[in-house]
Amino acid sequence: PRSEHMEQVEFVRLMRKRYPEIIGYANANGEARSKAGGQRLKMEGVLPGVPDLFLAEPWKLWHGLYIEMKRTAGGRVSDAQRLIIPRLIAKGYRVEVCRGADEAMEALEDYLR
Repeated sequence: PRSEHMEQVEFVRLMRKRYPEIIGYANANGEARSKAGGQRLKMEGVLPGVPDLFLAEPWKLWHGLYIEMKRTAGGRVSDAQRLIIPRLIAKGYRVEVCRGADEAMEALEDYLR
């Protein structure tokens, strides 16, 4: 199976091709870095547990869509994600944990229905 990185790259490629009007971006969580680099990003506002992608597309009852990308096989939701995801939902955002680019596209298309 492809890495989480490759799944996310494929999803972003597909999303931007099919839905060029949607503003979608990745956050800086999850990347391996030095302790000093991690501290610097934390001071800048990086918050552990925030899902990998945000699609700034309000739709019906939702303010936007967060996608936490996982590989198609393996990978798990972290403890920090288990804390943040319900808080985001309570604030009016839809959050989907997706195993691979295809599942993420299905989640986006479901969101837009």
